[in-house]
Formats: sequence, C-alpha cells, structure tokens
Amino acid sequence: MRLPCLLAAMFALAACHDQANGGGAGVREQITAVGSSTVYPFTTIIAERFVAADPDAKAPVIESTGTGAGMKLFCAGIGAAHPDLEDASRRMKASEYRDCAAHGAGAVLEIQIGIDGIAFAESKRGPHMALTTVDIYRALAAHPGGKPNTARTWADVNPSLPAVPIQVYGPPATSGTRDALAELILMKGCDAVEPEAAALAARDVDAHRLFCTRVREDGAYIDAGENDNLIVQKLQANPDALGVFGYSYLEENRQTVDGVTINGVQPTYDAIAADRYPGSRPLYVYVKKAHLDAIPGLRAFLRLYADNWGKDGPLVRRGLIASPVSIQARSRAIIAREIPLDPASLPS
Repeated sequence: MRLPCLLAAMFALAACHDQANGGGAGVREQITAVGSSTVYPFTTIIAERFVAADPDAKAPVIESTGTGAGMKLFCAGIGAAHPDLEDASRRMKASEYRDCAAHGAGAVLEIQIGIDGIAFAESKRGPHMALTTVDIYRALAAHPGGKPNTARTWADVNPSLPAVPIQVYGPPATSGTRDALAELILMKGCDAVEPEAAALAARDVDAHRLFCTRVREDGAYIDAGENDNLIVQKLQANPDALGVFGYSYLEENRQTVDGVTINGVQPTYDAIAADRYPGSRPLYVYVKKAHLDAIPGLRAFLRLYADNWGKDGPLVRRGLIASPVSIQARSRAIIAREIPLDPASLPS
C-alpha cells in the first residue's frame, strides 16, 4: 500500500472511533446545540439540570439560530467544529438530510420532545381580535386571488374586524415557526378560498406551496428576527399589532399578552394537545449518532430530556405540551436503542 493510501486508511479508522473530537478543530468536551428559538428554552432547562446533576460536567452551549439556519450548521459535518444537537420546530426536510449525509452526518436520531402551537397574540390593550385562517391568509398573503395584496386594515380583509392597520410581527424565513405558519395557517386559508389551489396541489406540490404561502413584503408582515421575547416587547409598544410565536412564549407572558382566537379556538394547552387549534405542531431534537461516543454526557443529556418531558414535568411548566404517551414511548426507544432516522419518511 502506498503511503498516501495508508495515511488515508489510518485517518478513516481514527474518524470511526473519534468522529466528534478533533477533525482539525481540537477536542470539545461540552455539548453544543443550535436551532429553533421555540425549542431553545426547553433545551436550556435540560442543560441547567444536566449541570446540576453533575457539577463536574462542562456547561452545554445552546444557541438560538432558528431551525433553518441551525440545520445548515448541524449538517455541515461531524467533529468538534460542528454542533451535536439541532433544536427544530418542524421535521427535518429531505434536502437537509441529503446535506447532512453529503457531509458525513447522515446517521441522525430524530426525537420528538413534545408539541407546540403557533400562537397569534396581541397586547392586553389590543383590539381583542378573533380571526380565521382565511382572514390571516387574506391579510398576509402576497397575492391573494392572484393579485397583489392591497389590504391595509383588518376591516379590508373582513368587514366584521376592526379597522386597525395590518401589522404582524413574526419570525424570519429561516425559522421553523415561519414554516409552520405557512403550512398550518396560510395554506389552510388559501385552500379554503382559492379556486385553483386544489388543482395546483394535485399537479405541482411546490408550486402550490409557493402560491399559497408567499408572504407580502410591504410592511404588513414585519420580520422581528429569532428573538421571540422581542416580539412580546413590540406588542407592548404597539397594542394594535399582532405577534406570531410559539405557545410557550404566550404562556410565559400571559401577564402582558393574550392569545388570539383562530377558527373559534383559543390557543390553550388542551386545545393544542387535542389538535383542535389550527397551529398545533410537533417539536424535535436531532442528534448526530457519531457524536454519542465522543462527547461526554451526550447520552445522559438525552435521557434527561426524556425524564422531563412528561405532563407533570418542568418542560410542560415552561410551556411545552406533552406528546401522547405512545409518541413519548417511541422517542424513549429511539434514545435507548439509538435508532437512526429513516430518510424515506422525511417531507420534501
């Protein structure tokens, strides 16, 4: 065997045993996570409990980057330079999995940690809105009815609504919450009122999504970044505006904001758990299997997550909605048996 081939073989063997330590980036002993601003507070609670259980453990580094931006960081490779976990407020897309696989990070565990709701909220001094998915679509879609959106007030959308300006503070396009807003709210409103939506969906799924979920860019929808607490502050400063964020932030800020009724249903724990509220969605943590042997405490961190996501646990007290018992059991099995995600099940 020639020397270059021998060196390559030795490197490959070393990578199999130590895929998360080194890789040209030194050795890392603390857990790192990126991703969803909605899942961020739950992973932060687990990180605090992880350190409390083992004072000698390095404190995990948890970053709120948004689901989409986090996926890019997570899937960029294995090794000390790349995160161990991805917090996600939607499922990984097939294209993101392909990116992970292309960079050697294809063996991924997909763990549903609970349920959340896309909550519309307003200041307690607000106009006390009650909306439908159709109202929201007509207010925020870039081209309802195939024409540029000219609605300026909610009364323009629906005469029964107050004549206050349409101003909705929400997450950026890289956010899983924005994806869920598109799929769970805007698409439902679109399908209900656009005559060509059904035929388009049958003919071209991507074209249907673009047609129904493109958000107007004239100031009615205001990109407020990945800081959901900032949206709460903006609602306090602008009581006529609405905000979009995860249910946990609504629950945390009940003293200053109220949930907006959608299709006659308030965003409450029971309504979201029963899938009666239109914005219900699962929340996930993705973990690189290659990092489980290399990063100290990573397996214990996942077990700690499973020990705290039940209905009476601290994550629910923080605003998480517990998954059904069957889903909790499946997630526990994935952690215990380290079962990799089947990419064939992923959405496009």
